[in-house]
Amino acid sequence: MLAGWMDDQLTDAERAELGAHLEDCAECRQLFETNRELWVSMGSLPVPPPSEKIQVRFDAMLETFKQGVGEKRPDLFYYLRQLFAVRPGFTWGYSLVLVVVGVGLGYWFSRPSQPAVAEQPLSAQVRELKEMVLLSLLENPSASERIRGVSYTSEIKNVNKKVIDALFSTLNNDPNSNVRLMTLDALAHYADDPAVREGLVQSISQQDSPLVQAALADVMLKLQEKKAVKPFKELLRQKDLNEMVRDKIQQTLTRLI
Repeated sequence: MLAGWMDDQLTDAERAELGAHLEDCAECRQLFETNRELWVSMGSLPVPPPSEKIQVRFDAMLETFKQGVGEKRPDLFYYLRQLFAVRPGFTWGYSLVLVVVGVGLGYWFSRPSQPAVAEQPLSAQVRELKEMVLLSLLENPSASERIRGVSYTSEIKNVNKKVIDALFSTLNNDPNSNVRLMTLDALAHYADDPAVREGLVQSISQQDSPLVQAALADVMLKLQEKKAVKPFKELLRQKDLNEMVRDKIQQTLTRLI
């Protein structure tokens, strides 16, 4: 929901639910403020102006284009008109040429159309570009850049296996808990895929952050994923498990079993 708030994708009811939860949960409230400050900071990053060389080249190209548009070159009909003006006797020959051209064009357009070469839709190219940027940002040493990379998933409806694998690698190995939380939220949107659901279940035993563990409990409960019962029970055996997380998991198990 924090990711949804930052992307302005929450409904009024969800915003009210988030606000009520933040009033009672100090830890989530602190996380919310941290993410909001980060989001605002990212939005206020200055955009560097183009260099003087780029401006000069652009002006030169624009001037060349204007000159090209302003010049009107004589076409075929211009030369034909000149020909008739000089030699009126060519009128019959010109008429014959028009007839031949008309018959030829009629034959050309009446032919059965050949199957066109399928071109890659522009939307597919845009999706591939976003996936490439996403994968690149996930490798960035800056946590804010990795969060920005994860946020690209909200703009991609169908991601390929390479992106899913990269997201799971981030969820299970990223040193920043905020990045992992954002990644978990992104992966939850693809939970209709059995492979994604299985990956989320396996991720339970690989998390050490209380925030991520609690968030995983919420996701498993929302998905009603029975396979999560076993790894959650194993997690409860850890003596150093956060008490808040312990209570959260016990409540989740009660509603899953």
